[in-house]
Amino acid sequence: MPAQLLTIEVDRLDAGTARLRLAGELDFDTAPELVEAAAELRRDGHQELELDFAGVVLCDSSGLSALVVIHRAGTGAVRLLQVNPQVRQLLDRTGLAELLAAPPRASVRDAREAG
Repeated sequence: MPAQLLTIEVDRLDAGTARLRLAGELDFDTAPELVEAAAELRRDGHQELELDFAGVVLCDSSGLSALVVIHRAGTGAVRLLQVNPQVRQLLDRTGLAELLAAPPRASVRDAREAG
């Protein structure tokens, strides 16, 4: 089965915040794309980033590493939205849920029901 590419759609919400909507696989091949997209937004003055994981079908250790790089490279918060159970489990097991502003499981379910 061929790898599914990562697509990143950017919404500039206000002068300091941007949302990156991700779809596909966040892995060794695609993680650098996410890091670069976040770096570009920060160079443009968007320090607070929201990463919408609704369309992410796979996230491996390289994807998790990209999240750490993005967090460390900026001065504003990195919030994860609509995190699927597989990614949530990885965040919980690695302790990254505490580092990143990832909503608790109930919030993810509530967000899906509301959206």
